[in-house]
Amino acid sequence: MKLVATTFISLDGVYQGPGGPDEDRSDGFSRGGWFVPYLEPNFLAQARSWLEQADGLLLGRRTYESFSRDWPEMNKPDDAIGLMMNRLPKYVASATLGATSWGPVTVLRGDTLKEVEALKARPGRELQVHGSGSLAGSLLAAGLVDELRLVVAPVIVGAGHKLFKDSGVATAMRAKRNDTTPGGLNVQVFERVGEAKYETFQRP
Repeated sequence: MKLVATTFISLDGVYQGPGGPDEDRSDGFSRGGWFVPYLEPNFLAQARSWLEQADGLLLGRRTYESFSRDWPEMNKPDDAIGLMMNRLPKYVASATLGATSWGPVTVLRGDTLKEVEALKARPGRELQVHGSGSLAGSLLAAGLVDELRLVVAPVIVGAGHKLFKDSGVATAMRAKRNDTTPGGLNVQVFERVGEAKYETFQRP
């Protein structure tokens, strides 16, 4: 399977708490909900289209616990995204997760990177990371993400957890898409092509 990370992010690189004030208050974060003002039907259709390509969801513990509280309530026949989220297999990277009420679910309690490499080796289309910014950042740093879908909100949050780590693998990406929704979200899709290259600028 191809590993795809979809992340909602601010102009200053924050991924924390995009969906509401109480979504993620860890480390005293109080500015949640910054992504919601830019949502509109065109982007929701795009999110549905992406999810239709998934054969599994890869989540961190915090995101799984949040999703398991909210998504089971969105299981109505006319809610295509909700039906897919509830139906798809979930893989949760956590050594501490207790109850797993939202299934089908497999908890990855061993070496996360090795477990993810094993999942990628399975046949299928896309293994998608949604939310789970800390997990996505670690996978990016390890060079395991095949495609990165950034949905950039036109807002500077000014505080919160950042996606990209300073100690990651230097990775070259190829831009596959860059456009803006009517609500102002900039959708950027990148494909991993290998290690980053370095050159010296030569004056013409």
